[in-house]
Amino acid sequence: MGFQDVFKNSFLEGFTSMDISAGRIMATFTVTCILACYIFLIYRLMTRKSFYSKGFNVALAAMSVITAAIILAMQSNLVISLGMVGALSIVRFRTAIKDPMDLVFLFWSISVGIICGAGLYEVALLTCLVVTVLVLVLENIPASRAPMMLVANLSDAEDESRVLDVVKKYSRFYKVRSRNISGGRMDMIVEVRVKEESAFMKAVCALDTVQSASLIAHDGEVTF
Repeated sequence: MGFQDVFKNSFLEGFTSMDISAGRIMATFTVTCILACYIFLIYRLMTRKSFYSKGFNVALAAMSVITAAIILAMQSNLVISLGMVGALSIVRFRTAIKDPMDLVFLFWSISVGIICGAGLYEVALLTCLVVTVLVLVLENIPASRAPMMLVANLSDAEDESRVLDVVKKYSRFYKVRSRNISGGRMDMIVEVRVKEESAFMKAVCALDTVQSASLIAHDGEVTF
C-alpha cells in the first residue's frame, strides 16, 4: 500500500462517519426555527402591501430550516456531502423576483440556515440584528421629491416663452423634455419641481395661448 492509499484511507476514515449528537441537532433546529420566524415577521412588516406574498414569506422561513438540515447532513458524512453538491447543482429557480428586497431576504434566509447548521448560533443572531438595523436605517432615509411632468397644449408655437416664464416663476429647476409642433400649434412636456401645484396650474391655464394643461406625477424614486 502506497502513501497515496494510506492518505486516502485516513482522510475517508476521518470524514466518512462524523457523529452528531441529538442535543446538537435539537439546538440547531430550535435556533433556526426562532430566527426563521424572526425573518418571517420582519419580511411581513417591511414588504410593501402590493408586493407581499404569504407563500414566499413561508418559503423563506422553511428555507432556513431546510438549509440547516442540509448542512448537518453534509457535516455527518463526506459521501453524502458530495452527493448533495451534485444534486443541488442541478436545481434551478425560475420564480421571478418582483421586488429587489425579496432577493435580500432570500439570501438572508439561506445564510441563517448555513450558519446555524455550522453551529455558529451567535453569528446567526448577530447577522439577523445587523441586517435588520441596516435595512431599517437605509429604508427610512428620505428620498428627494420626484419631478413632475407638465403637459401643455399651445394654440401658437411662438408662445412657448410665455409658458416657460410661468414655469421659471414656480420652479427653480426645469427641463423641456418634448416639443411637438403641428399646424402652428405646439404640444410640449416640461419636467418641473413645484411645491405650489395648484397655484402653478392656475397660472399656466390663465395664459390665453394654453388650450389645456396637465401636471403628471409618478411613483418613481430618485437617488439625490
